[in-house]
Amino acid sequence: MRKIIILAAASAALLVSACNTIEGAGRDISAAGRAVSNTAKEVKN
Repeated sequence: MRKIIILAAASAALLVSACNTIEGAGRDISAAGRAVSNTAKEVKN
C-alpha cells in the first residue's frame, strides 16, 4: 500500500510540472503570434 501511495504522489508531481511546462509553451507561442501579427500590421501600413 505504501508503494502505491508513493507512486501516486510521484505521478501527481509529474503531471503538475507537465501542466506548467505546457502552459509556458502556450504563452511563448501566443507571444510569437502577437509579434508576427504586429509585424504584419506594420508592413501593411
